[in-house]
Amino acid sequence: MIMTSNIRKLMLTFHVTASIGWAGALAVFLAHSLVSLSNQDPAMVRAACLMMGITAWFVILPLAATSLVTGLMQAMGTAWGLFRHYWVTIKLLLTAFATAVLLLKLTPISALSAAAQTAFSLQDFAGLQLSLLVHAAGGLGVLLVTTALAIYKPAGLTPYGTRMLGTRSTDRRDAGSIAGLPRWVKGFLAAAVVFLLLLVAMLMHGGHGPGAHM
Repeated sequence: MIMTSNIRKLMLTFHVTASIGWAGALAVFLAHSLVSLSNQDPAMVRAACLMMGITAWFVILPLAATSLVTGLMQAMGTAWGLFRHYWVTIKLLLTAFATAVLLLKLTPISALSAAAQTAFSLQDFAGLQLSLLVHAAGGLGVLLVTTALAIYKPAGLTPYGTRMLGTRSTDRRDAGSIAGLPRWVKGFLAAAVVFLLLLVAMLMHGGHGPGAHM
């Protein structure tokens, strides 16, 4: 069902606002992470850790959920569709991935924030603090990619989109194959493979994967 023009603009307003707010809140979280690791004042470190919990639960989480839900509504309620264009599908998958990682990190963030309110030494949480810093920086990177996709809207129909829109591939032998993918999608897949290999390596060596320090 295609949205009316007014509803589409309303959903787009919510989506853009939530997405920009998410990136801004994550940047604030990243700043707090840097303070928690680098500042020598124990009171400042505890304040930064406490604010990380407040920011994650009451700012980042609502904005991430709003961005994901309104993005899905925008895709399904407009001619873009959910699986017709590579840029839409990849953008939504990245948003869902970032949201899932956030949900996994809420428990350790809460633990760090709770420790900051007690006499417990925060030195025991140094690994977690570094993990949160890495994840915040990675999350900002993901949001920058989704923003770029939304602005540039690189061309490229998925096989499903080709069938739905009645568009014929220039070479039917390549339709649905790796060879038939747009070059930017191939580059994205190559980067994704490198990222996954690095993630697996970190997990195998006790690194800072999404579920670390839970």
